[in-house]
Amino acid sequence: MLPERIRRLEELANNLWWSWHPQGRELFRVLDYPVWRMHGHNPVKQLRQMSADRLQAAATDPHFLSLYDSVMSEFDSQLCAGTTWFARRHPGSLSGPVAYFSAEFAIHNSLPIYAGGLGVLAGDTCKEACDMGLPFVAVGFMYPQGYFHQHISADGHQEEIYRQLDFDEAPINPVLSAKGKRPLAQVQLDNKTLHIGVWHVLLGCAVTLYLLDTNIEENAPQDRQLSARLYTADREQRIQQEIVLGIGGVRVLRALGIKPAVWHANEGHTAFMMLERIREKVEESKVSFSQALERVKATNVFTTHTPVPAGHDIFSPELVEKYLHNYWGQLGIDRQSFLKLGQYSGSVDEGFNMAALALRTSGWCNGVSRLHGMVARQMWHVLWPEMQEKEVPISSVTNGVHGPTWIALEMMSLYERHFQRSWRELVEAQDDPSLWQGVMEIPDEELWAVHQFLKRKLMGSIRERAQRRWADGDATAEQIVATGALLHPEILTVAFVRRFAEYKRPTLLFRDVDRLIRIVSDPFRPVQVVFAGKSHPADLKSKSLLQEAIGLAKQRSFHGRVAFIEDYDMHMAHYLTQGVDVWLNTPRRLQEASGTSGMKAAMNGALLFSVPDGWWPEGYNGANGWVIGSGAAAADPRQEDAADAEAIYSLLEKEIVPLYYDRDRKGVPHRWIRMVKESLRSVTPAFCARRMLKEYTEKMYLPAARSLADRSSSAGKGI
Repeated sequence: MLPERIRRLEELANNLWWSWHPQGRELFRVLDYPVWRMHGHNPVKQLRQMSADRLQAAATDPHFLSLYDSVMSEFDSQLCAGTTWFARRHPGSLSGPVAYFSAEFAIHNSLPIYAGGLGVLAGDTCKEACDMGLPFVAVGFMYPQGYFHQHISADGHQEEIYRQLDFDEAPINPVLSAKGKRPLAQVQLDNKTLHIGVWHVLLGCAVTLYLLDTNIEENAPQDRQLSARLYTADREQRIQQEIVLGIGGVRVLRALGIKPAVWHANEGHTAFMMLERIREKVEESKVSFSQALERVKATNVFTTHTPVPAGHDIFSPELVEKYLHNYWGQLGIDRQSFLKLGQYSGSVDEGFNMAALALRTSGWCNGVSRLHGMVARQMWHVLWPEMQEKEVPISSVTNGVHGPTWIALEMMSLYERHFQRSWRELVEAQDDPSLWQGVMEIPDEELWAVHQFLKRKLMGSIRERAQRRWADGDATAEQIVATGALLHPEILTVAFVRRFAEYKRPTLLFRDVDRLIRIVSDPFRPVQVVFAGKSHPADLKSKSLLQEAIGLAKQRSFHGRVAFIEDYDMHMAHYLTQGVDVWLNTPRRLQEASGTSGMKAAMNGALLFSVPDGWWPEGYNGANGWVIGSGAAAADPRQEDAADAEAIYSLLEKEIVPLYYDRDRKGVPHRWIRMVKESLRSVTPAFCARRMLKEYTEKMYLPAARSLADRSSSAGKGI
């Protein structure tokens, strides 16, 4: 029980607003730093673990109370919707919130229901919606086991460990029906009824995230495990999850009385949401399927993230029929017409493609970079054969990242001093290029000192992890070296940090091992390379590449200058994106839709070193990083690998390493800092989530909402 004077700490702990506001984090940090650190910066768990005496002492500490009052005042004032960007620019323009459906959300480490970039993007979108005051509800899954924790065995194998989330120690609360019951909705799966419970997560007052849960007593034991894990490899379990997310998600919002103005599907996992909306329209308005489809399409937004056909969720007709045979009759169509919604000429084994379904049922479709928009129009031209490829109705909104979450506090403090702007003013103007022009005036020595401080924090975190493994008696000496125990903050640090997948070519840097050894072990200008990332449990080829990278990191010939960081998560992502010097990105061309990790690194002073794919063709200006090779993909992947590896080695030897070690008498690399400043100036405003969400709002959400209003007006006039 919290003392009355600080009773709102529990309210704040259960609203993830604190997680991207510096004063909010500082409040829990100073409350009890050892407990805060021990529990992974989870204030819900922290408050449960603190003694009554310690809480009482805080309630009478003038310094703590001053900070507490300041934070709660800021919390309350920022929840005032009348002062936000959306309220100022578009008051009253939405009749209801935007409903944003995604299979994963990465908000904070205390809620591990994400696997990677898609979830981080979804989480950043929710936070930015809160900051902008955009009415927003999000729908996802409450995975009690989340994605797996990665453990690297002595022989370098990835082992997956699943840990049950303690719901009492997470920033979530159950949502109950008017009768006080857990189930809020139900869906039909084959010949059984599945009941859906709901948890909610608060992000300020503008955004609520609703997480669906099948682990409730009304369901059979096997069905209670349906929502246990993210991205299960079992296709039958996957289609059931997506039915629950899409169809069940719509029904949950209806049960809560929420009436969205616009519906946004983040990737094809959520596309059954669109079918449920059509079913509703058929039932309510007594119209045909085609009429209902046209009405629903007008307010459906679909974002595709996958530039490779095989990367989309595809289900066999047999699976679709098994779980949805009772459904197409409610839509007013037959089996064949239903299956055709997810099929197209040349589709693999006549499978039911969730992206094809989403594209056919959405009036607003986009890729996540300009290049990806072009690739998507080319890939999905088959759905609109009567059009020219350039006319295919798929646009692009390039991804962005949430600056307040990812930009280091030390960098923000530097900007506050030199731009003479408060933290809140910087956040409000983060997409304004004129603001970031001021980076060029920051003294090189100050910017370099901040970067070196962040780099030391990273190295300290890596060493601490290695020490824990050693103390646990869980690793050999060579494993400890391979986890980064010998890394040094004075050495040029290159990072390859992302999901381990074959198309990302994680081992391309090792193509010529002898040459790489010479580069990293140069006695005067050494280089160190940090790897981190997980392979999907069912992706054996990628797991083999991961094992290969770890095996090479163990070689003595690398002098301990190649490391693999185990169990990469949001917490370690902050250290890495804020502390490395160079961010390496080597996907096969036209297979990286966007890639946001490089944006985060660039906003913290790292320089991007990437093939011209995803967002980098938009971001690169010739003076803010490096491009590996040309934009054209070789016909033979082996030729592409050889050419790109040569380009990597050559750029490291001739440009990157010499530039980094070209220092003045005070040890400041002025030419390097000039490139860093150009990167900060050019990348930050163009690739922040504020710019991204403004584009979604003004190019898609508001036009979609107006089309609904126009239809309603026409219907009222009898047209």
